[in-house]
Amino acid sequence: MENELTAAFPVLGIAAWSGTGKTTLLEKLLPRLAEYGLKVAVIKHAHHSFDVDQPGKDSFKLRSAGAAPVLVASRQRFALMQETPGQKEPDLAQLIAMMAPHQPDLVIVEGFKAWPIPKLVLYRDGIGDTTILTGQWVEAAALSAPPPIDLAATVTQLNLDDSEAIASWIVSWLSAKTDARFSSSSASSI
Repeated sequence: MENELTAAFPVLGIAAWSGTGKTTLLEKLLPRLAEYGLKVAVIKHAHHSFDVDQPGKDSFKLRSAGAAPVLVASRQRFALMQETPGQKEPDLAQLIAMMAPHQPDLVIVEGFKAWPIPKLVLYRDGIGDTTILTGQWVEAAALSAPPPIDLAATVTQLNLDDSEAIASWIVSWLSAKTDARFSSSSASSI
């Protein structure tokens, strides 16, 4: 996985060790990004089995009986449940492709540390290995303390507790990505 995973929209990974506060930060960032007028989709990796359905409900019974997938819909939301027996890990490229019909301005991927996508790495002092701060896909690092290692010169350093500054960085990063895509598509159509 050396080449960047591509999509019709920008994809930004949020990578951190468990307990760093990825979800807490996203809860703060998403409303701020919406204030900028952005439609943001999120793909979250889970390291455990999870179920969005409840035993005893019709959809649970149908899925247990072998329906694959099961789509449950109401006026307020829908949920698509697909069993993935034998799959070792989710395929991020397939999950990103599922976002295309929703036409997001940005897809934030929580987890999937090893995938070749630009990353905002979160690091809380004393949690996890510092190697998460290195690598060719790290574009910014939001830290709770001074960096425990030297960061690459190309990595933007942010304060993990300043969600406004992180949101502003994401908007700037997204603008640069969008400008680069527009420039390259304009050049290729000439």
